[in-house]
Amino acid sequence: MMDTDTFTQEVLRAEKSLYYTARLLLHNDEDCADAMQSAILKAYENLRTLKKESYFRTWLTRILINECYNILRERRDTIPYEEYMTEYEQLSDPPEEAGVLDELDQLPEKYRLPIVLHDINGFSTSEVAEMLNMNTASVRMRLSRGRGMLKKRLEENG
Repeated sequence: MMDTDTFTQEVLRAEKSLYYTARLLLHNDEDCADAMQSAILKAYENLRTLKKESYFRTWLTRILINECYNILRERRDTIPYEEYMTEYEQLSDPPEEAGVLDELDQLPEKYRLPIVLHDINGFSTSEVAEMLNMNTASVRMRLSRGRGMLKKRLEENG
């Protein structure tokens, strides 16, 4: 079983990819922080269920995605659109990333999430398939379609 020091090191290594995943699902920093904190706590509490340490990032990301979905369910129909847009506009991304992230944010989630997990966070297609409970062929198809949609959006708006 993974010890506490190793757990901490692995969480710190995964922190940036966890943030990007949460941000593209939740759209604001406060919810991202809540989801990440809950996911890390649940992972630590259930560390004994991790079968192979080599799958830690995949396992932790899956927990994070579930936490993001929980937050989305809780806040459904509770945030006025104007407040959401104000919070979204206040996010501070580096300018070179902001345009791509803004366009990526406009893609349907079924295409956006595989792109974030694979292209931004560096997970393999088989790891993404496991996280999203899909087969690898479906992940590759969504990556291809999503990248095409993103390219088209960037060409139109860039």
